[in-house]
Formats: sequence, structure tokens, C-alpha cells
Amino acid sequence: MNSNEVQKLLESSIPNSTVAAQGEGCNFQVTIVSSSFEGLSTVKRQQLVYSYLQEAIASGAIHAVTMKTLTPEQNNATN
Repeated sequence: MNSNEVQKLLESSIPNSTVAAQGEGCNFQVTIVSSSFEGLSTVKRQQLVYSYLQEAIASGAIHAVTMKTLTPEQNNATN
């Protein structure tokens, strides 16, 4: 799996999302901005993302993921 595939998978799975993915091999860093994260704790956000990556993790295509999960408001505040 490559970073473009990870990006497309997450963008198609998480409504109203923008995803930036980097990495190679089976280690990836992702930043996901989505209004779907509003009202969710950091842990709940990460659990949501992992639920969409579970198949790739189970197959070994993804070994490690480092993620930032932001709402649009949080993303605007950091820019």
C-alpha cells in the first residue's frame, strides 16, 4: 500500500474529509481534517480512523500509523 492509496481510502471512508498521507512501505503519517470529528474525543477520532484501516493493518499492508485528526475549525486555528 502506498500513501496515495491510504489517502484515497480514508477520504472515501470519512465523510467531508481532507487527508494528507505520507510514508512508504508499511509506515504512514496521516493528517485528517473532517467535520465528522466534531464532538469526538481524540481517542474516538483515532478509533474511527483505525476502523477504516483495520483490513490493511490485519493484512500487514500497514504496520504503523501516526495521525493527526482535526476538525475544520481546529485546522484553521493552526494555519
